[in-house]
Amino acid sequence: MILRKADFSEIPVIWTILQQAIEQRKQDGSEQWQNGYPNEQTIHEDIRLGNGYVLVENDEVIAYAAIIFGMDPAYLEIQGQWITNDACVVVHRVATSNAVKGRGIATRLFKMIEELCVSQQVFSIKVDTNFDNVPMLKILDRLGYRYCGEVFFSGAARRAYEKVFI
Repeated sequence: MILRKADFSEIPVIWTILQQAIEQRKQDGSEQWQNGYPNEQTIHEDIRLGNGYVLVENDEVIAYAAIIFGMDPAYLEIQGQWITNDACVVVHRVATSNAVKGRGIATRLFKMIEELCVSQQVFSIKVDTNFDNVPMLKILDRLGYRYCGEVFFSGAARRAYEKVFI
């Protein structure tokens, strides 16, 4: 498996993966991603800004994430406190293909993001998720992310986590 920047030509497959994740959130009874976000324009912007990444196995895109080197403006105000104020990576829009569900691909993706951070001399990852996104909450707990408080997107509270390594 390799983690690399996404290409505009991959938007259709990335969008399919995100639609699967949107549907899964809906089936789980979650309100996350049920309001038109993310969408194809979101992916286009991620790629244009150099933040869209894909996890590829056997030349097939199996997962997607926005990996942003630098602080997300929405993270500047937190009800709580980040562990660090140092350089960080922010991760958004994590989704894996239904074809690889149950294989621990999202966990592997986060581990590869950590490796990417270290290679760039960045030792903090910040991420948020919805209160009812149980699969993501379990991944973050298992990988040692620490709950830091709440951040807000479009007026909605999200659980904020940070992991500092090395």
